[in-house]
Amino acid sequence: MLVAFSVSPLGGESDGVAEAVAEAVRVVRESGLPNETNAMFTLIEGEWDEVMAVVKRATEVVQATAPRVALVLKADIRPGHTGQIKAKVERLEAHLNDTP
Repeated sequence: MLVAFSVSPLGGESDGVAEAVAEAVRVVRESGLPNETNAMFTLIEGEWDEVMAVVKRATEVVQATAPRVALVLKADIRPGHTGQIKAKVERLEAHLNDTP
C-alpha cells in the first residue's frame, strides 16, 4: 500500500507550520518504512496497519502543537505489490523516454 498524506496544524499561535510538519516527517522517517517527502506530501509504503499507525502517530505529534489539525490522505491499495514508491515513477519515466 502506498499512502500520500499531508498533516498540518491549524489555529495555533505559531505563524508557520514547518516545525510541526518536520516533527511529523521525523515520525515517518523513524518508522523505517520506505518514504519520500516533497513540498506537498509525504509518501509512505507498507502494509495497511503499519502505514496507518505511522500516519496516526504523525498526526498526533502535530496535534500536540495546535488545537486543530488538517489531514489529507490518498491511498493506493494493491496487495502483493511492494517497491511501488519508486517503480511507479520509473514506469512513467520509461514512457516519457519512449516519446518521439
